[in-house]
Amino acid sequence: MNTVCAAVGIDVSKKKLDIALFVDGKTKSKVVENSAQGYQSLLEWLTKSKLPFTSMHACLEATGVYSEPLALALYEAGILVSVVNPSCVKSFGQSENIRNKNDTVDANLIARYCAKMAPALWVPPPLEQRQLRAWSQRIQSLKDIRQQEENRLEALNFSGMQDVAQHVEQHIGWLSGEIKKLEEDIDDHIDRHPGLKQDKELLTSIPGLGASTAAKILGHVGDIRRFDSAKAFAAFLGVTPKQRSSGTSLKGRTNISRTGNTALRAALYMPSLVARKYNPILNKFAERLASAGMAKKAVIGAVMHKLAHQIYGVISNNKPFDPNYLYKGLAIQDGI
Repeated sequence: MNTVCAAVGIDVSKKKLDIALFVDGKTKSKVVENSAQGYQSLLEWLTKSKLPFTSMHACLEATGVYSEPLALALYEAGILVSVVNPSCVKSFGQSENIRNKNDTVDANLIARYCAKMAPALWVPPPLEQRQLRAWSQRIQSLKDIRQQEENRLEALNFSGMQDVAQHVEQHIGWLSGEIKKLEEDIDDHIDRHPGLKQDKELLTSIPGLGASTAAKILGHVGDIRRFDSAKAFAAFLGVTPKQRSSGTSLKGRTNISRTGNTALRAALYMPSLVARKYNPILNKFAERLASAGMAKKAVIGAVMHKLAHQIYGVISNNKPFDPNYLYKGLAIQDGI
């Protein structure tokens, strides 16, 4: 195993990359384009350090479409890569009492965070997962546009603009057709990959989870088995409980942490409402919390947390949802 000698902090934006090479307490900086040509320039610049790529650990914040191509390029070059939650770097900066903020400062901070904290290494998701994620995101975009058009249609009908309303109705119909086609394409894509197909069947065995949500989960998360526990998986989603109490001066309401994947939390919200009614375990769990006086919103947050545990349970055990089995396990533990 090679010893890490250099930390590379990269602040990613749409058009450029601010890089900080941290070696022996000293930092060198570089700015390149966020493009394939920019990645090549970055690798050429790192080569000048005379250190082998295998002794470098690059760290960048998770920024979705703008960070993943860079992470892939670094990984393929043999550099250790970590893609971290921006809130982790922010907290690290607060611990160092950082006052200034610009791209260069951020790159330096990420490099020091990488050197000191040695975050978990990133492994590229398989191509089929990345494709599934992209198509799931596309469907969500079309659904968002359709909702906007439906809102416009309501306003136009109210104001009597029937000619314009008819045009909007046609667009809504077209959007619905495209969404249906993409959903069918996603089903075919999952069926062509046995691993995805098996996990989809396991996920959809949980009352409250449909094919659309299963596709989003598999596209964004990939192999759920890589998490050591249901607690770690729930933390990744950002649905773990967050308490706000200290002594007698701070008495806040417990809620979900919201530090994980925003898209996944949004994808789990509606299934949690359905599971609240039709998932036998989560229905009893939610009723118990409501009877204890918990607010409705907090109950749904607790259901989302338990739903994450059920998702991890069926995948890690490789068995469909079984209310009798889960009833004896994590699903009936008190609290959230």
